[in-house]
Amino acid sequence: MENASENKIMQARGCFDFLGQITVRSQFGGYGLLANGIMFAVVSEGELYLRANDQVEGVFRARGMTNFVYAKRGVPVLLRYYWVDAFLWGDERTLRHFAQQAYQGAKTEVLSKKGPTVRLKDLPNLSASLERLLWKAGIKSAAELRLEGAKRCYLKLRALRHSLGINVLLSLAGAISGYHYAALPLMIRIDLIEWFETHISAAYEPA
Repeated sequence: MENASENKIMQARGCFDFLGQITVRSQFGGYGLLANGIMFAVVSEGELYLRANDQVEGVFRARGMTNFVYAKRGVPVLLRYYWVDAFLWGDERTLRHFAQQAYQGAKTEVLSKKGPTVRLKDLPNLSASLERLLWKAGIKSAAELRLEGAKRCYLKLRALRHSLGINVLLSLAGAISGYHYAALPLMIRIDLIEWFETHISAAYEPA
């Protein structure tokens, strides 16, 4: 990841942590930012873009925010993500409000999508036995898994089965983002390993 995008992701995490757990995945040639499994922003070439919906797109445009342009097979495509310029970064109250609206709009869209329910065991990395354990933890569908996020799901599973190791955490993250756990993007893998070592391994080391 180029330094500019990495720095912007760190800045966004600090500003938007009130939304919940902020994770990152590869998206549109850049990086999608997700809060509790819901993608509400994109970072590309060191710039942040907030996701719009029917309720806030007019507000974003009225403020002069411009669309993110994604080159799909060499053809420029305007996406419903809007650029956060330096002036908006300087207005933290408005920026956080816009991010909250972007997140809520994205969450509503995810929950309202209709279609066949995806079984947990049909996701990458998830076996039937892990599906049953997730059910016991109160996580019954792929949508619920995405909303909870890998770390919170893992903690719920650990409460039921203390012996679960880091591979289960990586498997959950892969199931959410569509990767085999061995092919997780490096930044996501590093974040999960650091979190595991800090919050799980360290907590059970002998005094």
